[in-house]
Amino acid sequence: MDALPDPVSREPAHIRAITTRSFLRADGLWDLEAELVDTKAYATTTNGDRSRAAGEPVHHMHIRLTIDDALIVHAAVAAMPSTPFDECAPAADPFGGLVGARIGPGWRKQVDAAMGGVRGCTHLRELLGVMATVAFQTVPGYRRHQRLQRGEAPLVATEPDHQMGKCLSWDFDGPVIARIAPQFIGYRPKAPSRRDAA
Repeated sequence: MDALPDPVSREPAHIRAITTRSFLRADGLWDLEAELVDTKAYATTTNGDRSRAAGEPVHHMHIRLTIDDALIVHAAVAAMPSTPFDECAPAADPFGGLVGARIGPGWRKQVDAAMGGVRGCTHLRELLGVMATVAFQTVPGYRRHQRLQRGEAPLVATEPDHQMGKCLSWDFDGPVIARIAPQFIGYRPKAPSRRDAA
């Protein structure tokens, strides 16, 4: 299906817009940024605390992670220009606890350790989940692009990329793997050992 079917008659209620961007810095590190904006299509009062006009942000939040090619966090900052309550602002403070964490397996656990529960903000944590995808979409692809621009041959992978075996198109027995990475046709991930699981 190329487009959603036409909906029944309806009226707008809520918009959540998430925008992500990534940048290669002059020092060789990467800045990954995300912005979240929640608006209502009607005037609201947040639990009797603060009134907002239709279209005025209930949540407006920005995050920036600075990472290296190994996806290790070198800096992490958050800004919250609009929140439902004044008490939300300190929830950005634990963001610095992500410095040294690596985006990859266990990322969500590292996020929860740094700013889980009442120490942090649900919406900032949601953005950090998105940042993992931004990192994987940014670093390997841009480095591959740079190699091709220099006339270098593409690297031949000896281990499957993180996305392989995780969706229909990237099936280890499917046509995409056969075309792009035939060395992994029929690949089966190793089961984790008891020591790895601990």
